[in-house]
Amino acid sequence: MTYPEIHTCAELTAFIDEIGFLPLLRMGLTGWSAEEVVDEDCQYTPLPDGGWEWPLWEWKGPVIRESACAYGKFFMGKAGFVSKDWWPDFCNWRRYRNPYPAPESIEEAILLTLKENESIITRDLRALCGFTGAKMRSKFDAFLTRLQMGGYVVTEDFVYPRDKHGRSYGWGWSLLTTPERLLGRENCHINRSPEESYERIKRHLRKILPDVSEKQISRLLG
Repeated sequence: MTYPEIHTCAELTAFIDEIGFLPLLRMGLTGWSAEEVVDEDCQYTPLPDGGWEWPLWEWKGPVIRESACAYGKFFMGKAGFVSKDWWPDFCNWRRYRNPYPAPESIEEAILLTLKENESIITRDLRALCGFTGAKMRSKFDAFLTRLQMGGYVVTEDFVYPRDKHGRSYGWGWSLLTTPERLLGRENCHINRSPEESYERIKRHLRKILPDVSEKQISRLLG
């Protein structure tokens, strides 16, 4: 399927609203990622001074804010966007497949800490949850990815450190929150069974990914 070439943040925002589901970076399904639909001028470019430019990377926050979409590790543990219109069905299915964390589990502790703080950057949430020792970052990230795949945690925006001149730099930190807080509780529930939501999403994915096998679609939906 041929998608339009994207040149601006506004065009990407409109495209996500139209297509419904879009990974940020390539994930092996040709053409289906923001990285592949943006113009080459929006791709990662290393600079002679050791820095870099990457308009697509910088658009993530504005896209979330402007479209009110959900962003997180939703597609086989990879980051991507789900439009506001499709989020209720997506959340319905994913929470059915990944029930709310068990009492006193690590996932529940992470989620409760996030809810208490309403929104918080990843590294601060990790510290509050006690993942501060050697090699604890990857362990925490695994728990957090499962919560995102389950539809319980999303990224609200991105926070960038600033140098002494007030200029932002670096890759930025995800500002995490719950979809209920970001999109509204009413947008995290729908009057359909999880199976009905699954079939509805699957039919849509067949339209936007006509060359993808049933097995691959099943893997994407989790």
